Parts: sequence; structure tokens; C-alpha cells
Amino acid sequence: MIPLLEIDAVSKTFGGLRAIEQLSFVMNESEILGLIGPNGAGKSTLFNLINGVFAPDTGRVIFHGIDVSGERPHRIAKHGIARAHQIVQPLESMTVLENCTVGACFGRANLTRARAEAAAREAAIFVGLEDRLATFASNLNIAGKKRLELARALAAQPRMLLLDEVLAGLNPTEVEHMIGVIRRIRERGIAILMIEHLMQAIMSLSDRIVVLNSGQKLAEGLPTEVANNSLVIEAYLGDPALARELHGGA
Repeated sequence: MIPLLEIDAVSKTFGGLRAIEQLSFVMNESEILGLIGPNGAGKSTLFNLINGVFAPDTGRVIFHGIDVSGERPHRIAKHGIARAHQIVQPLESMTVLENCTVGACFGRANLTRARAEAAAREAAIFVGLEDRLATFASNLNIAGKKRLELARALAAQPRMLLLDEVLAGLNPTEVEHMIGVIRRIRERGIAILMIEHLMQAIMSLSDRIVVLNSGQKLAEGLPTEVANNSLVIEAYLGDPALARELHGGA
């Protein structure tokens, strides 16, 4: 079976800073892969390499069997990769439905305006914004904007979603809702690569976890394997409270 995503010996340097160094891993269809590591580990840089914000200095990003290394973000979207950003960036003067329609228009399928609006409506309803379709994005609270960011990405009809801390800033009830949405997205066959600092959430959601440290892969495996990895505990879980959280509060 061909992996959905293959990161093949990818490196990226900014000046004298090696942000990503010889990183390799694969991701399968319909998989949820968690990406964790300390601040500055290279997680967001990796997302930017995958969705075309940066081109790798060396190595390849292969998606669905195609080398997409260095392609621009709009071309990456056409291949079927969509991204929900950590810092939400809605089009404030447009409604929820209009924001999602933009996502659909620039997504994987070449949709007409009518079909794009239908896909946008479905995505907004899927994440729980059915009663806010005509609401301007500027009038949404942080939870609403997080849902909108996810809906706009879903409207692009991706094969894979990059989720960058979609749970950050949410209260426990909102986190629970968003976790349910993420699980239902995977049930649709969409693969998810997610960065998240809420350890219990990413442990419960992920099929596998990749741990980055200083731009390199520190560990990879099942959540339980990663949680008990001495290198991960030393580099990332030096705070005993964080270690307990990763082990489910034990």
C-alpha cells in the first residue's frame, strides 16, 4: 500500500537555524497522526513545508504518490491537503457561509459556485455552525472561529487535514465537542495530522504519535509507547505534571 503522506529526509534551514533536519515518516489513509514536541521543535515549520508555505532545502514531501515538494499552497490544496491554523484567520467581513464557500472554491474539486456553496453549507453544519450561517465571522467568539476555521478547511473536500492546535483556547465543553468532530472527520476517511499540546486529547485521538525535538524525530509509535519512552520524558515531559497528563493522570 502506498502511504498517503511520506516525509522523506526533509530538512529546512533559516539562516543558521536548522528548523527541520533529515526528518522522515509516513502517514496512512484515514489515520490520525499526532505531532508533539516542545516549543521550537519544528512542528509548525513542518506544516508549512507540507502545505507549500516553504520549500524544503533537501528531501521530499510525497502526497498520494506525487512529489509535491515546493509546490505553492493553492496547488497543494488542489492535491487534497487542507489546513486549520492555530491563529484563526477568518474573513471577518464575510459570513460563516461565505467563508466556507471560499474554502470550497479553492479546494480539491473544481466546483461551480452553487456546488461550492452547498459543500460550504454542509461543512458548517458538520462542525455545529448550522445556526450561524448568516453571522459575520467578526461576531463569532473564539470557539465559533475555531469551528469556522475547521469548516472552511473541510469545505475544500480534502484527503488530509493539517490541524494546528485546534483545541487551544477552548473550555472543557468546547474541547469535548471538537474532539467529537475530529473523530467524525476520520470516520469519513479523511486523514488528520495534528499538532496539539493538550496531551490527554492527542493521546486519545491519535493512532500513532511522532515526537519532534530540535527539528529531529525523537520518537515515533503508539501513544502508549511514546508515553513510556525515556527520551520523550526527558526532552518533553520534564515537568512532572505534563508527564502525568500524558500518562492519563496516573
